[in-house]
Amino acid sequence: MLMWLRKIIYSLNLDLRKLILCLAAFSVFSLFIASLLVSYYVQKKELIQNALSVNLEYAQKIANGTDSHFSIMQHELAYSAALLGQNFNNAQLRQTEVERLKYQSNYFNSVLISDSTGRFLSYAPAQLKLNTNVVNHTIGVKSSLQKKAAFISSPYYSIKNNLIIFISQPIFDQQHRYLGFIAASIYLKQDNILNQMLASKYGYKKNYMYVMDSSRRIIFHPNGKRIGETVKNNTGLDAMTHNKQGSIRLINSLGIDNLAGFARVPSTNWIVVSQQPTHELLDQANKIIYKILFGMSLFYILIFLIIWRVAYLISNPLSDLAKMASDLSHPEIDEKIKQVEPWFVEVLKFKISLLLSSQYFKQTINELNYHVNTDPLTGLYNRRGMDLFIDDLVKTNTEFAVIFIDIDHFKKINDTFGHDKGDLVLKELAAYIKSNFRSDDVCCRIGGEEFVVLAPIFDLDFSYSLAENLRKSLENHQIDLVGTITVSIGIAYWPLSSKNVETVFKIADQNLYRAKNEGRNCIRM
Repeated sequence: MLMWLRKIIYSLNLDLRKLILCLAAFSVFSLFIASLLVSYYVQKKELIQNALSVNLEYAQKIANGTDSHFSIMQHELAYSAALLGQNFNNAQLRQTEVERLKYQSNYFNSVLISDSTGRFLSYAPAQLKLNTNVVNHTIGVKSSLQKKAAFISSPYYSIKNNLIIFISQPIFDQQHRYLGFIAASIYLKQDNILNQMLASKYGYKKNYMYVMDSSRRIIFHPNGKRIGETVKNNTGLDAMTHNKQGSIRLINSLGIDNLAGFARVPSTNWIVVSQQPTHELLDQANKIIYKILFGMSLFYILIFLIIWRVAYLISNPLSDLAKMASDLSHPEIDEKIKQVEPWFVEVLKFKISLLLSSQYFKQTINELNYHVNTDPLTGLYNRRGMDLFIDDLVKTNTEFAVIFIDIDHFKKINDTFGHDKGDLVLKELAAYIKSNFRSDDVCCRIGGEEFVVLAPIFDLDFSYSLAENLRKSLENHQIDLVGTITVSIGIAYWPLSSKNVETVFKIADQNLYRAKNEGRNCIRM
C-alpha cells in the first residue's frame, strides 16, 4: 500500500506543499461527499419514518372507524333479533323489519330472516326473488346456524353469485329457544357502505388504501377489479398477518417499493393497509439535497481556500524537515510496515473463516431440526414437526383440513410378508401421499400405519377430492410381492368442525374409525 502511494507521489513529482494541498483537497472533497451522503441518508430516513408513521396512523383511524360501523350494524341486527324473538311467527313483523333495516340506512345491500333449518322466511329487497321453500347451505347460513351467535363472515359467493360479507344475529324466543337468525349482506363488488367508509380521500404522494381479510383476500381496493383476489407476492404479507398493527417497507405484488402502515379491524380481523410508493416520497428528499448541495458547496470552497493559505505558510519549514528526515534510515520501520500488510490478510482470513463457521453451524442446526421433526423411515414430518405447522396455521388464522389416513389390514401385511415388506408399504404410501397432495400441504406420519395431512383450504369439497384421488390411486397400485393396499380416511376441519385443534383431531380420528367400521377403503367426514 505504501509502495503504491510512493510511486504515485514520485510520478506526480509532488513537493511537500503540493502534497499537503492534494491531501487537503482530498480531505475536503471526501468530507463534502460524506456530509452530502449523511444529509441525504438522514433526510431519507426521516421522510420514510414519517411516512410510515402517517400511514400507520391513517390505517388505525380507518380500522377503528370501520370497527365502529360494524358495531352499529350488529347492534341494529341485535335489536331486530330481540324484537322478532317476541313474535317470530308474525310474517308482517318479519317483513317490516327486513325492509326497515334495508331502507332506513345505506348499511346493507340485502337483509333476510331464516328459521332454524336454514329456510328463508322474509327478505329485502324484493328483487332478490329468493326461494323460501328450500333449505340454504351457503357458508354464511351454515356458520350462523352452527354458531347460534353474532357472526361476520369472510368474503364468499352467495347463491346469487354476489361476492358478499354476511353479518348475522341469532333469534331466541322468551324461553331462550333458538328460532333462527336475521342477517344482512354487503355486496363487495357493488356500491356499499364499505366503499363509503374505506374510500380514501387522502392522496398525498399517491397514497392509497386497501383492505384484506385474514386469508389475504381483498375486500376493498381503489381498483374495483381486484376485490375478491388473494394477495400474493407481497413481501409484507407475513408481517401484516402475524401482527395486529405496524408499519413496514415492502415490495407489493406489482413489484413496486411501498411504505405501508397496517392495522386490524377488531370485530372482523380484517387488515387495513395504507401505503404509498417509496419513490414518490424520495423525490422530495432529492429536491432537499439539491438545496443542501448548493449551500455546502459555498462553505467547502471557503474551507479549501483557508487550508490552501495555511498549507503555504507551513510548507517551507516542513520541507526542510522533510529533507533531513529523508536521510534517516531505520530498518525497524520497514519491518513494522511489512507486518501491517499481513494484518489485513488475517482480517480477511478471519472473515472468511467466520463465514464458513457460520455456514457450518447453520447447516448443523438445520440437520438437527430435520432429524428431530421428521420420521426417519418415510421422511415425512413426525408429530413434533406437525405440531409446529399447526401452531403456524392457527396463529395466521388459516383454515385447514385434518386428513387421517390409515392402512387397511396393515397387521396382516406384517404377519404375512414380514416387517421389511411392511416398511416398504409405509414408504410407498408416504411417497403416494406426498405426490397426491399439494406442496403447501403438510404430510406427516404420527405412528405405526397412521398418517395425517394438514391441508390449507378455502373449499371443503377440495380436501375431499384430494383424499379421494389418493384412495383411488392406491387402490390401483401394485406393490412388489404385496399387491394392492387400501386406506381408510377420516376428515375434519379447523375451525369449522371446532375451534379447538385437539377436538378437530378427535373428530377426524372418529371419522377414520367410522370408515374402518363401515367397510374400509372409504372416506368419512
